[in-house]
Amino acid sequence: MRASLYPPKLKPGDRVAVVSPSSGLPQIFPLPYELGVRRLREDFGLEPVEYPTTRRMGSTPAERAADLHAAFVDPSIAAVIASIGGDDQLTVLPHLDPELLSANPKPFFGYSDNTNLLAYLAGLGIVGYHGGTVMVQFGRPGAMHPLTVDSLRAALFTSGEYELRAADSSSDVDRDWADPATFTSTPVMQPCGPWIWHNAGRVITGPSWGGNLEILSWLLMADRAIQPVAAYAGGVLMLETSEELPSHTEVYRILRNMGERGLLSQFAAVLVAKPKTWSLDRPTTSLEQSAYRENQRTAILKALAEYAPEATAVFNLDFGHTDPQLVMPYGGRIRIDGIARKIFVTY
Repeated sequence: MRASLYPPKLKPGDRVAVVSPSSGLPQIFPLPYELGVRRLREDFGLEPVEYPTTRRMGSTPAERAADLHAAFVDPSIAAVIASIGGDDQLTVLPHLDPELLSANPKPFFGYSDNTNLLAYLAGLGIVGYHGGTVMVQFGRPGAMHPLTVDSLRAALFTSGEYELRAADSSSDVDRDWADPATFTSTPVMQPCGPWIWHNAGRVITGPSWGGNLEILSWLLMADRAIQPVAAYAGGVLMLETSEELPSHTEVYRILRNMGERGLLSQFAAVLVAKPKTWSLDRPTTSLEQSAYRENQRTAILKALAEYAPEATAVFNLDFGHTDPQLVMPYGGRIRIDGIARKIFVTY
């Protein structure tokens, strides 16, 4: 990848764009959206600015791209934050102006389908931030998780290394955003296991790339926001899966195909988030959740054994579709100290 440029950091009172590059779900679910906007203003001291498609379902890819251009080119806007993900941000990428974005680099926060824009910006040499959507993290029912708050504050306002901390409990069960009762209490947390290390006897530092595995597979199929294979040499691959609960067979096949492309072997390290194991459409039992996590880890290790046997891997991290969620720099520097069993990201 190109040499990474970290956009300028924010300060209290700054204006931030709230955009919907994937889906205008704030129109359908105003409760988490308005809660997230209020917390941006009251808890983080930032001034959210909405755009025409932020609360509008059915906006065209060109209209959503126009909002992104307006947000990035406006000198009064200090950062751009996605409202939520979706499933068709891929169609927005052809409408983006790389020269405009390169000339106006700003921190972009999002994950899931926002992997599209994060990969696009990284290809331009602009560091983004995988995490922190308005409706999910800022709009979390009851209260934001302290680990999420600390990570977001560091990513928004500070520079330098930040040590990731493993959560001792997490939540995987969603509640109905249309029900006001959902927002009267925080999610029920369950004890969770520690990080799991593989090939851990060294220290690795490299630029990060990756994100949501399903979206990465789409980018690779469409050949968008993908650099030449050699551009990823020595990097750190971040992997996480969504509430669509892809099977361990599908996870293996995607990684196998990345391996056949020569891509998987380029990465010196792989960081894997706790997988989402429950969704409103597919509620699961605790036994099914444990089996899902174990099967996914086994599938990833199988692909690594075949295509990147020397790579260091760490499982059970809290990024992506996790609660709590830690923000990961995208295209930025990550240091993995396998000897001390610590991970540091540079915001």
